[in-house]
Amino acid sequence: MSLLVTGSIATDHLMSFPGKFADSLVVDQLDKIALSFLVDDLEVRRGGCAANIAFGLGCLGLRPVLVGAVGEDFVDYRAWLERHNVDCDSVRVSETKHTARFVCTNDSTMAQIASFYAGAMSEAREIELAPIVGRVGAPDYVLVGPNDPEGMLRHTQECRDRGYPFIADPSQQLAFGDGHLIRELIDGAAILFSNEYESALIEKKTGWSDDEVLARVGIRVVTLGAAGVRVDRSGEESFAVPAVPEVEKVEPTGVGDAFRAGFLAALAWDLSLERAAQLGCLLAVHVVEQVGTQEYTLHQGAFVQRFADAYGDDAAKEIAEHVRTPRP
Repeated sequence: MSLLVTGSIATDHLMSFPGKFADSLVVDQLDKIALSFLVDDLEVRRGGCAANIAFGLGCLGLRPVLVGAVGEDFVDYRAWLERHNVDCDSVRVSETKHTARFVCTNDSTMAQIASFYAGAMSEAREIELAPIVGRVGAPDYVLVGPNDPEGMLRHTQECRDRGYPFIADPSQQLAFGDGHLIRELIDGAAILFSNEYESALIEKKTGWSDDEVLARVGIRVVTLGAAGVRVDRSGEESFAVPAVPEVEKVEPTGVGDAFRAGFLAALAWDLSLERAAQLGCLLAVHVVEQVGTQEYTLHQGAFVQRFADAYGDDAAKEIAEHVRTPRP
């Protein structure tokens, strides 16, 4: 399976606040908000949605093509991704800007307050997909992840123009995009990824009903947090898959990206949508149990056994022949 993963490439600065943000919010004073929180720790980790997804795919034995824009400070990060089977030859390096940066604080309830510096990511609009396809071959899918909005529009339109099947994953950009942008990003997608809140936001901003959104995409995948995931396909019965119980919930950043990696890996192995959702849930739980989005280690035996514990032996047999030990 040839998969181009476009989107953000960033470093994550992750902090933990032992209290609850809600205890410091005064509802009728939100227009004058001025708060600071004393945090317990700071972790600096590799991140960015596209890089996280590509890392997960690489860990499962695939070789995704990462497409995005970075700064000259990307050297060590590039080496890390390449060691984990990610093709970084189509990453654009800016001559003037730093790699994007995500700064996030989680409270004791796993609520988040975050900021994102785009930096070199703004140059993603300069990337054309056709030369990349010329290098690696026609893609089975192009995932258009959260990125510079103009870059996302360019990638989506090029997919339409050139007939590349694309996956819409607007994610964080939904909060900033208007209805026109969102409609352009998702109309005609083979797969649309969102969480439950984002799904409602898509409908509100586009003016499309749930059925109208589904009519414009091939498959709609909605993650439901601890409740798992729901998969909708036009003309077919929707189904839900429960989440894999976590050993310990540590940090939620990047969980959705890992889910997408697992889901797409299963599609690459020609497995069913149900197995794809299950594999996505299993990879996602590896992230929530760690600090950082690319800090998990997979081992074939333990990974398959945990899949069997969650979804049954028969389901596990279907993935066992594909999963390898990607990291010693």
